Amino acid sequence: MYAHVPFCASRCGYCDFNTYTPSEGVTQTGYVNQVLAELKLASRVLRGPRPVSAVFVGGGTPTLLPPSELGRLLEKIDATWGFTSDVEITTEANPETVDPVMLKELRSAGFNRISLGMQSAAPHVLAVLDRKHSPGRAVQAAQEARAAGFDHVNLDLIYGTPGERPEDFAASLQAVLDAGVDHVSAYALIIEDGTRLAARMRRGELPYPDDDVAADRYLAASSTLESAGLHWYEVSNWARPGGECKHNLLYWRGGDWWGLGPGAHSHVGGVRWWNVKHPNTYAARAADKVSPGVGRELLTKEERRIEDIMLRLRLAEGLPLDLLDGAGLAAAHRAVEDGLLTLAEDRAVLTLRGRLLADAVIRDLT
Repeated sequence: MYAHVPFCASRCGYCDFNTYTPSEGVTQTGYVNQVLAELKLASRVLRGPRPVSAVFVGGGTPTLLPPSELGRLLEKIDATWGFTSDVEITTEANPETVDPVMLKELRSAGFNRISLGMQSAAPHVLAVLDRKHSPGRAVQAAQEARAAGFDHVNLDLIYGTPGERPEDFAASLQAVLDAGVDHVSAYALIIEDGTRLAARMRRGELPYPDDDVAADRYLAASSTLESAGLHWYEVSNWARPGGECKHNLLYWRGGDWWGLGPGAHSHVGGVRWWNVKHPNTYAARAADKVSPGVGRELLTKEERRIEDIMLRLRLAEGLPLDLLDGAGLAAAHRAVEDGLLTLAEDRAVLTLRGRLLADAVIRDLT
């Protein structure tokens, strides 16, 4: 299950997610009740035993909602389908929205994993990204989450921000290690149309990200994190053994999930659908007891095969070779010659250089 919480106190300059601030005419009041109305519809569509192995509450900023409300959502999901014995339950959080008391309440509500948006330890980088927390707050929040009893804690990093120096990113990586987390996600800054950051770059106030710099940062992340015992298991994700995000692995392995909330996407058995994006429209549909779904598609066998290639090749476990057609197998052997792939038994696995060029390798294989 994925549950989207579309509220943010302010909008970060790089963000194009389906989120809304208080000035944009939305309200958090009654939101969980609206999501529960969709959950009730889902229970009528997906009948029979379907135990839930992972729940991810994302956003937006889920921790703008009271822990009791988030806990109520978990209780209803459990009552509807039941949780597996090893269920992973994650919430995203901005570091400035949590404190030791709230973290203990979230843990008591059932959350056992938290993902904190750190992005950088450098004040000038946070300023460019329009992040509101202080440089040390993310590390402190991660340590508080551990103290509150969370089994797994993730910190997100963004690299390649204009003005970020190699020593800035090195300090961010060291801060992550000092926090003692068991999972790290690191993503290159992507400039999305319609964001404040894109507008600043169009006006010439900031330079565009440099691909060579991003590659250097990725190599630094890989070296530092893997030397500290966090292995890569997906191109942008590293974890200590047992700390891998089960929810995201289900996405990359083509699993089934239901997405609750405005703009959320779902996939079950080759059928994909998505909800209306605006919270007010979503609320109106909940009040009318009608589905918030606004579009759907039935994936063909070939479309599912191509998606499997696109997603599974990003994993350290590799891509099953039987997903490739003749042209794809030929491309895989060329990639081996170019040092981008290794072939192990019945799987193709990206090399470190291949991880830098993963999108290009995927295009060739499909």
